[in-house]
Parts: sequence; structure tokens; C-alpha cells
Amino acid sequence: MVKPRGAVCNLDCAYCFYLTKEQLFPESSFRMSDAVLESFTRQYIQAQRVPEVTFAWQGGEPTLMGLEFFERAVALQQQYCPPGMKISNSFQTNATLIDDEWARFFRRHNFLLGVSLDGPADLHDLYRRDKGGQPTHARVLAGVEHLKRHGVQFNILACVNDQTAQHPLEVYHHFRDEIGVQFIQFIPIVETLNASSGIASSRSVSGRAYGRFLNAVFDEWVRRDVGRVYVQIFDTALGIWSGQPAGLCVFAPTCGTGLALEHTGDLYACDHYVSPQHHLGNIMETPLAELVTSPRQVQFGQDKKTTLSRQCWECPVLFACRGACPKDRILATPQGEPGLNYLCEGYKVFFTHIDAPMRRMAELLRISLPPADIMLELPTKTGRKRH
Repeated sequence: MVKPRGAVCNLDCAYCFYLTKEQLFPESSFRMSDAVLESFTRQYIQAQRVPEVTFAWQGGEPTLMGLEFFERAVALQQQYCPPGMKISNSFQTNATLIDDEWARFFRRHNFLLGVSLDGPADLHDLYRRDKGGQPTHARVLAGVEHLKRHGVQFNILACVNDQTAQHPLEVYHHFRDEIGVQFIQFIPIVETLNASSGIASSRSVSGRAYGRFLNAVFDEWVRRDVGRVYVQIFDTALGIWSGQPAGLCVFAPTCGTGLALEHTGDLYACDHYVSPQHHLGNIMETPLAELVTSPRQVQFGQDKKTTLSRQCWECPVLFACRGACPKDRILATPQGEPGLNYLCEGYKVFFTHIDAPMRRMAELLRISLPPADIMLELPTKTGRKRH
């Protein structure tokens, strides 16, 4: 994940974990230089042995770099791309600065955008305000309209916090019916205040609330929207129930492949571990491939599995959860063992709840039928099955 503007953003979201990373670079201009951009592009492409290489741009807010920077980025990608390889770009943004010029650029180069939006205005604007404390929902929707007008592919990145968790269907219907979104990612907010005592902020979603939120959205989705709306955690679960590797890092047995590159060329173990103790080095001094495969990074990825609690190893949904994201393992088990995920209760409730329909959809896939056929088998709210 490349952060060309570092942690600099035009918004001041209350729960953002990345804004404080500015403190790591006290003398910085927070702008990736052309030299770092060129070196990263060349090294990243040359290190790949796959037919498609994806560049993931994040922040802070990456549009603050200006359009010219990304024009240079695309030109460098084309310069270093060998025959037979495809280059793609993903771009995470709050969308408040997107206009027709940005949208035309994204469409011309087939960027896939992730737009941060938490739900209807009253819910979104609770925590997602600008530097002056003003609401941002209307500006996000204006950016989305530019994307839709130019045919840019985008998905919604919706943070689930203590407030949005209470309104699962209102949030889902806002995305599906009012905006016409086809792709949604739900991201639980867990703000750790004291990891040693398992204390999270009041804005954080509890495990129980997150499980209820996912279950409510799933029940609506599985009866109406399979094959029409794609919710990342549901798609990931179907892959797992079908015997495929988890498509989402938090549910993979190990981690360590979601590294973060700061604007300076400094490489960190993970987007959630940008800290001095997880600094791997600088790509202008040490080759990128060497840093990614270093013993420290390999150990970081393996620790996700090796530090699981006994309760996790004995859990019936371990095959799906895998202990989830290590950054959220701030609780102790009833036996006093550390390392239990803050969202454990929610994940257990959710993965148990979806087991039967997931088994059926996986079976439909095995017999070469669309998983959407499950909607013909489940009762509607009136209690009748569709025919």
C-alpha cells in the first residue's frame, strides 16, 4: 500500500488511526519524490512473477498529491511493464476532491476506487468531518457522482463504529438503493486505548454489535442480492466454505503481505503497524524484494498463527476466522491467556449464523450452478419460497 502523501489528509475523521503517523516524519514535506516513485515502480514490477501487478494507492488522502503525480506514475508503470504483464491500480479516497478531471483520468487508466463512506448523512457525518469540523457526506456523494458519470469502477469502504452498528439495514439500503453501489467493504472500527487491559474507545464497535450488524445485512443480502451486490466479507466467506484460500488478509492463517510504503521510501510491516519497531528499511537503500522477504517480515507474518490462544485453536470457526487481525488481539481468554481478538464474539456469531447458507452456496458452485440460486430456496419475509 503506497502512501505518496503520507498521513496528510483534508479530513479529520475522529477514528482515523493514520493521522498521527505524521509525527514519524517531523521534517518532511509529505510528498513522494520522483526518485522514490521511479525506484519503487521499477523494483515492484521487477520483483513480480505474476501476470497482473496491482499498485494500491492510499493515504492520508492520495488526491492531495495532484493529478500530475499520478500521470507520472502511470507513465512509469508503462515504461517498466514487460511484455505479457498487465498493470492495474487501486485507489482509496474520501472522494471529496474528485471532479470531472480526476474521474476522466481514473476511467482512462481503469483505476478501481475505494470510496470511504459510512452510511447516510446523519451517520457518516458523526465522525467523518473536515479540518474545520464541517460535515462531508454531501461532498463525498458529489465525488461519487463524478465517478458514476464517467463510468469509473468503485466500491464503498464503510467503517462500522458504535453508531453505524446500530443501523445495519439503514446503512446497507443507503448504499444499495440510494447510491446504487454493487461492491461494499465493511471495516470494523477498533481503537485501542490500552492494549494491556483490552480497553477500546467508545467509538469502537463491540464484538457483539459487529456480529449483529453483519448478520442483519447478510440476512437481507442472501434473500435478495446474491450475484447483484458484492459484500467483501460474504464473498470471502464463500471462498473459504468452498475450500479456497481466504481472499482477505484478516482471515488468512498468516499475514505479512500487506506492507505499507511511506512517501519517504520507508517500508513498514503493515498498514496498521507503521511504527519504529516495525520499520523494515528504506527502498532507496535496500532492495524492496530483500525487505519484503527479510526474516523480520517473515516472522511478523508467522506470528499471527503461532500466537493464537488455546481458545482459538479449539474454536469451531477457526477455519474461517483464523484469529482475525492481530492488531485487535487485545483481550484475554477466560483462562487468562492473552491474544483474544476484540471482535471474537462477533466473528463467532457471524460465521456460525452463515454456516448453513454458505454450505448450500458452496454446493451450488460445486455442481456448476450460480450461488444466487439460493434465493429461490430461502423463504421470503412472508414465509413463502420463491419459484
